[in-house]
Amino acid sequence: MKRGSALPTGTEKVRVVREMFDAIAPRYDLVNRVMTFGMDVGWRRKTVSSLGLSPGAIVLDVACGTGDLCREALRSGLRPIGFDLSAGMLTAARTTAPLVQADALSLPVADGAADGVTCGFALRNVMDLGALFAEFARVLRPGGRAALLEVAEPSSRVARAGYEVYFRRIVPLIGGVLSDRDAYRYLPRSTEYLPSPQTMLRMLADAGFGDVRRRPLSLGAAQLIVGTRS
Repeated sequence: MKRGSALPTGTEKVRVVREMFDAIAPRYDLVNRVMTFGMDVGWRRKTVSSLGLSPGAIVLDVACGTGDLCREALRSGLRPIGFDLSAGMLTAARTTAPLVQADALSLPVADGAADGVTCGFALRNVMDLGALFAEFARVLRPGGRAALLEVAEPSSRVARAGYEVYFRRIVPLIGGVLSDRDAYRYLPRSTEYLPSPQTMLRMLADAGFGDVRRRPLSLGAAQLIVGTRS
């Protein structure tokens, strides 16, 4: 996506996101580690831990990318299955978990088949966030857990100012050197798709989740949203 162009919507957004992730897949993990200073590893560990599931539980990792959350789930004794729209990401994945190419809004999974759902840094990439939450509710059994990891904006004025400079200016430079400059210009801008944290919590509740909570991570640079299927 070129600088200054409008953010895509509808089916055009689906196409753009799929093609972008196909293109950046080979160096996606490297860029993530560099631009988060390795903090994303700990964020994913907290995401899986927050599920609170027993060993052997079935977890669907939606928009699994290269399989980071799948690997963490396996280390925790869970049974993850990864789903991603991007064939390039699945090709570059480094996990022994089963992987399926699928649209997050239409998972090839029976109703109530899963004990848990994870999703890392993809809420802003779907065409319809409300439909995504409804799909999570559909595939989870009653009492099943969802743990959703996403970027966020710090609440502190000082932290927010530093975040803006880093995320909007430095991240595209890092992405340009290590991968694709246009893609890493788009990814910071894509946070504009996200509703407020309060709205996301309400949307999850409306989709059929209870005990919905939000946990800021790393001074608010990321957020972990969890809920239990009613």
